[in-house]
Amino acid sequence: MTEWWADVVDTFARCFLKDDRYLLLLKGIGITIKVSLLAALLGIIIGFLIAICNLSNKKFLNIIGKVYTDVIRGTPSVTQLMIIYFVIFATVNWEKWIIAAIAFGINSGAYVSEIIRAGILSIDKGQTEAGRSLGLNAKQTMMEIVVPQAVKNIFPAMCNEFITLIKETAIVGYVGLMDIQKAGDFIKSATYEAFMPLIGTAIIYFVLIKILTLALAKYEDHLRKSDKR
Repeated sequence: MTEWWADVVDTFARCFLKDDRYLLLLKGIGITIKVSLLAALLGIIIGFLIAICNLSNKKFLNIIGKVYTDVIRGTPSVTQLMIIYFVIFATVNWEKWIIAAIAFGINSGAYVSEIIRAGILSIDKGQTEAGRSLGLNAKQTMMEIVVPQAVKNIFPAMCNEFITLIKETAIVGYVGLMDIQKAGDFIKSATYEAFMPLIGTAIIYFVLIKILTLALAKYEDHLRKSDKR
């Protein structure tokens, strides 16, 4: 038992402490968080606009929304990332993490649009009719009556989308970004040890997502305080 534990400690030291390799993981955490946050923000903006297109009475906007969601949801996110990085932004001198965040934001927008669309449709039509009867136009009714009520319905699904987004960013290594997964792969290659770097990477992702889940659950409870009787 003592020998086994000594071997574990030695492997841990070689993987994470030797040559300050733990710094790679810390840098990777920062990259993952930056990419995920910017991608989530872009995804919400794009998703809301596409949801409006899908709910519009104008056929042209409907076509735009449908084509967008079909293309994005029908192709792998890694392929989209590589097309956006190596083709669309090939000549643009931006930081890699920003381009990666744009790619993930575009991808997330397709899923967020369906979440928002379903949330808006879940609101009773009587709410819209009540707003119009009070003299509000369609835009005012949507933004001041329907959307605030829909937020409570779409928030849990949006949380799940954000959590999924964090895990999906593990593919940014394809464009040379040193995120958590790429840092783990680098340590694995340098030490010829697979178990410790992979377990370490998994634990970091788990802790990040667990913290985020608890924070979002607390905020969801705050949103639903008005529903409690």
